[in-house]
Amino acid sequence: MSDDPRGRPRERFADRLDGRWTAARLAVLLLAMSLAGTGLADTAVYDRPQVAPGTIEAPAAGETVISVQGDNIGGDVNPNKPARLVGVGPRGETNWQVAQSALNVSWFYDVDPLPDGDLLVVGTVDRRTQVIRLDGDTREVEWVETLPLWDTHDVTLTAEGNLLVANMRNTNNGTSDDRVFVYNRTTDEVAWEWTFREHYPADTDEGVSSGDWTHVNDVDVIAEDLYLLSPRNFDQVIVVNRSTDEIVMRFGADGNHSVLDEQHNPSYLQTEAGAPALLVADSENDRVVEYTCDRADPDHPLDGDMEPNCDWERTWSVGGFEWPRDADRLPNGNTLVTDTINHRVVEVTPRGEVVWESHAPWLPYDAERPVHGREAGGPTMHDRNVSGTFAVHDAGATPVDTDEESVLARLPGHGLVVAAGETVQGVLPWLRPVWMPPSAFLLFATAGLLVLCWGVVEVWLARDWLRRRLATLRGRDRAPE
Repeated sequence: MSDDPRGRPRERFADRLDGRWTAARLAVLLLAMSLAGTGLADTAVYDRPQVAPGTIEAPAAGETVISVQGDNIGGDVNPNKPARLVGVGPRGETNWQVAQSALNVSWFYDVDPLPDGDLLVVGTVDRRTQVIRLDGDTREVEWVETLPLWDTHDVTLTAEGNLLVANMRNTNNGTSDDRVFVYNRTTDEVAWEWTFREHYPADTDEGVSSGDWTHVNDVDVIAEDLYLLSPRNFDQVIVVNRSTDEIVMRFGADGNHSVLDEQHNPSYLQTEAGAPALLVADSENDRVVEYTCDRADPDHPLDGDMEPNCDWERTWSVGGFEWPRDADRLPNGNTLVTDTINHRVVEVTPRGEVVWESHAPWLPYDAERPVHGREAGGPTMHDRNVSGTFAVHDAGATPVDTDEESVLARLPGHGLVVAAGETVQGVLPWLRPVWMPPSAFLLFATAGLLVLCWGVVEVWLARDWLRRRLATLRGRDRAPE
């Protein structure tokens, strides 16, 4: 060892530094093991979600039909997360189930009760859309129409027996042909079509080059020649007049996420005075909202001459869901909500109290009460004299009025935190094993990320040794034999 007194402090400092890194390594190891151990404990006591009743304060008015989307990535169907149709009784009991294989689909989407009690079901398989009519009592297939469409979420059977189709993901060579069209089942011809590119600029949302421009996920007949459309990626709901091809009512605006953020399955309602109202599953805002138009005409609430725009007022909102994708007003004034990421369907009162609940994994998409007819309908919150913003809560808990402009919302960086949370919420269900609770998955992910980051640190600390080792190996490779 050198007698240079200046070398001893450097050696002591190096020893202390090496000791600190050893302590840091142990701390990281213990923390990762603690996170993983807690995750294992959570998983050990986790009850894998099944189709089962939850809160039942009162029996439902009739059977609830639920379409469960299922997990099918790249054609690989996850057997632990199957798509299925489920019939749930008034007290949450499972009356019947239809598996995806029975109807030759990979995904289930919209399900509509028909006037005679049958069900119209929409599913997709191998970039084809299956439109299936099922007997409402036996679930036997009455007919199937196979359409050469990639990923259609909604098809409506018109009074004439034709199919009104929402056709999304329809882009070729940088040009979007996203459209809504009427398919005549008798002649196998398109009787009418309406394309979005003729009414919206190409740079709307992320532009047509995104490959999924409009993501139009819903189309309904709300009056003669009037169709309600939901271009999800445009953050708006519109009414199109088939006779004129004009947009005669518009609600929301692209990018205005304070109103709507990538909504699903809007329902058209109207007040007793004839004012239009919209009940919408405001998916990315994790809430269900109802807006009322300022225009009222009890004799002609909807006609082809209505103005494209209203002064919309948000009269009611219930938050606290996780990516809701369907909301139907029931005749008793409650609302049936498909709470997708929470893998359940709930009936909530106007103040957000859960009075009926069915756990319906995995990723329920749509829920209907056929007993109420083709499309459930009920009073608006305006007519019930209920207004405000509430949070969904269990029966017996105190209703909560929520202030969306909270102190947290005004803190720096809040938007980034919200965006990160939305990303996690969107990705987590597709990655998490069905037998693992979300809390355990996050613990394992955190432990893995911690170990990965520490591995990067270790590589950085050993960079000189690695360079020397690499140079030595290269020298051996170049040495003559």
